[in-house]
Amino acid sequence: MAGQLTRPPRVGVVGAGISGVACALALREAGIDVVVLDRGNRIGGRMASRRIRGSQLSYEGRVVDVGASYFTAADPRFTLIVQDWIDRGLVKPWTDEFAVLDPGSEPVSKLGPLRYAAPMGLRSLVEDLAADLPNVLFPQEVSTIVRTSSGALIDDIDVDAAVMAMPDTQLRDLIIEDDPLHDAVPPLAWDPVLALVAAYSERTWADVDGAFINHSAVLSFVADDGRRRGDDAPVLVAHSGSVLAARYLDEPARAIPPMLAELRKVMNLSVDPEWVEIRRWSLARPRSTRDEPFYFDGQLGVCGDAWGAVSRVETAWLSGDLLGRRIAAHLVPGSGLHALSAP
Repeated sequence: MAGQLTRPPRVGVVGAGISGVACALALREAGIDVVVLDRGNRIGGRMASRRIRGSQLSYEGRVVDVGASYFTAADPRFTLIVQDWIDRGLVKPWTDEFAVLDPGSEPVSKLGPLRYAAPMGLRSLVEDLAADLPNVLFPQEVSTIVRTSSGALIDDIDVDAAVMAMPDTQLRDLIIEDDPLHDAVPPLAWDPVLALVAAYSERTWADVDGAFINHSAVLSFVADDGRRRGDDAPVLVAHSGSVLAARYLDEPARAIPPMLAELRKVMNLSVDPEWVEIRRWSLARPRSTRDEPFYFDGQLGVCGDAWGAVSRVETAWLSGDLLGRRIAAHLVPGSGLHALSAP
């Protein structure tokens, strides 16, 4: 197919999280025309952040991460990206130590890999990567992706290949019922999460960057967003357990009281928050992952954080980058972008 093209090949990427943007960048590097489409009001996917509004607090307008809490970097390819962000002040090393909290017990420290945070929120990193892409359309709802004799049709956009950078459940809504991708990519189960932002007038909790919560039916993780962002603002972000999230997924506001009560208990808080908001993630994390780094059959491709050993930001970037290189090698032989194997 690549040898028959009388124009530069064109690829459509649906989903502008870090995986979709990484895929688009690899394609553009190979000289391929890329259009990225995302249904959100802003790009970033689950690397989401928002600003505190209507709080009447001194830090009104401050950015808070409401999706992914942090990221790590081990693969040399991703480490180069991270170092560039650090050099430009977009990323800061956060911590390699989290607490483990059992309600009613003293905190226990747990060492792990170095976690990185972004002073302007993790979404800013996806936006930084996408700044080099000329065609990023949002909000842009996509209804269908249909194979054609020469590639695929994303609604009315004709492309030589289409990429779906999204969870399995979402991509199945876009392709026809008898498309072979259904059998080639069996769906994984995903857990929901509710993210609660609690903004206070003062800090009354012990110094802890983040904490995993054991033996709680309500919370799974708490991040000190002030220490994460580096400004010490009295803001906590609590993630629910999947069972509680599933219970309140249709009415997330009803989960605020039990989550606040559990947060007060596990963090030993002496004051109530001045401002609260909750964010629903119906597809927050896959329960299992795949060994392959991506899927591509010559027309349709799939990438994301479920394509790798562990679901994380780095996995999502690697999956998208590797898929972009694989498609480039397919459409532009000799482009110099080889489909590297997964780390």
